Amino acid sequence: MRHAKAGRKLNRTQSHRKAMFRNMVTSLLEKERIETTEARAKEIRGLAEKMITLGKRGNLHARRQALAVIRKKEVVKKLFDKIAPRYQNRNGGYTRIIKTGIRKGDAAKLAIIELIQEEGASPPKTKKPADTKS
Repeated sequence: MRHAKAGRKLNRTQSHRKAMFRNMVTSLLEKERIETTEARAKEIRGLAEKMITLGKRGNLHARRQALAVIRKKEVVKKLFDKIAPRYQNRNGGYTRIIKTGIRKGDAAKLAIIELIQEEGASPPKTKKPADTKS
């Protein structure tokens, strides 16, 4: 029985899993949207939300705790200066998981995990396809 055994192993050792989650959270905060498997997205959601909560605290100790998880100093700076202030009036729920389908190669369930946009904030700029008139 798996009583009190939270989290998914994802067929990896603990050190590999921890490194993968740290890399994925760094990428999520850097790009604000990544595509991965549904299980991985559900696992990194909690870690990403903890990092944003640290960013909302904004003190030196919180910054050092974030640096212990996030791989790039530039991403920590972005977290504390740009991302965290967006969610100042929000208590949790900073990420959204959108299920996108099944990967053709191994039939893994895919999902997009992204940072939600606060009301009044403009969504990230995306390139629109050019209209072709014949």
